[in-house]
Amino acid sequence: MHAVRLHAFGPAENLTYERTDDPSPGPGQVRIAVAAAGVHLLDTALREGRRGPLPERPTLPTVPGREVAGVVDALGAGVDGAWLGRRVVAHLGFAPGGYAELAVTDAARLHAVPEGLGLAEAVAMIGSGRTALGVAGFAEPGPESVVVVPAAAGGIGMLLVQHARNAGATVVGLAGGGRKTALVRANGADLAVDYTRPDWAAEVRAGLGARAATLVYDGVGGEVAREAVALLGPGGRHLVFGWSAEGIGEEGRGHFVAGVSESVLGPELVRRGGGLRALEERALAEAAAGRLRPAVTRFPLAGAAAAHRALQTRGTVGKVVLEP
Repeated sequence: MHAVRLHAFGPAENLTYERTDDPSPGPGQVRIAVAAAGVHLLDTALREGRRGPLPERPTLPTVPGREVAGVVDALGAGVDGAWLGRRVVAHLGFAPGGYAELAVTDAARLHAVPEGLGLAEAVAMIGSGRTALGVAGFAEPGPESVVVVPAAAGGIGMLLVQHARNAGATVVGLAGGGRKTALVRANGADLAVDYTRPDWAAEVRAGLGARAATLVYDGVGGEVAREAVALLGPGGRHLVFGWSAEGIGEEGRGHFVAGVSESVLGPELVRRGGGLRALEERALAEAAAGRLRPAVTRFPLAGAAAAHRALQTRGTVGKVVLEP
């Protein structure tokens, strides 16, 4: 098979597309003929040699990637034969191996992909979807809510915009540049604002009139988050689930701040969501029903390095997916 391998930590160019041995499933495992593999910001940190929230850095050489969808083409001992030939999606957990034409995982991690849901979209929901629903569980919006979503054109941000709109909230989506703000507006945001403009916060205030923000879903941090927090009214909640730019700093104090990234309060996110599998099942069901609609930026498997560069420079929208 072909796979993307990392032999040395460093820049995106260290990801090499090469031929390697086909994996075989062990007892209780299946092999998936991969049609879509998710690319996560964490993958870029691991590639650079930073372990992020994982217990340790991967052992090299490694095949990155922790989210895959495709068709089961081989079974290990003890696996129900009904899985063979089925369209499935799985989060591989801490195990790598997703950037490949074939991937092995425990059968217990499999979800059948609902009819009508694309495999790339299923990958988006197994990772970004479960996270978005877990984050929302910490502070569910309602009709009286005014929700601000930084990085609203990202994989999680787009789903949070949709979830808040489905709940009847007023939604302010922040994104960088005209192309992304147009997408955020089409995605259902009441206000879609370009945070690269120096007066963007004033634009939000003018658009909201007398209303103040009640909730900020923050996966970005940095200056954008600091200005978003300043939009909150008394009793407003600032929910932090990541900081792709940097931490919020002292400006965040005085508001509700809860880190729900896997490395900080992951167990609490899982507990509130009823467990990771329950969150994954709910995410797939929401997408199959059309209530949540993930956007996907596609790259060929051989273009993994380009995908990493685009993700790190904010040149993508929605979920980034590699397709063999």
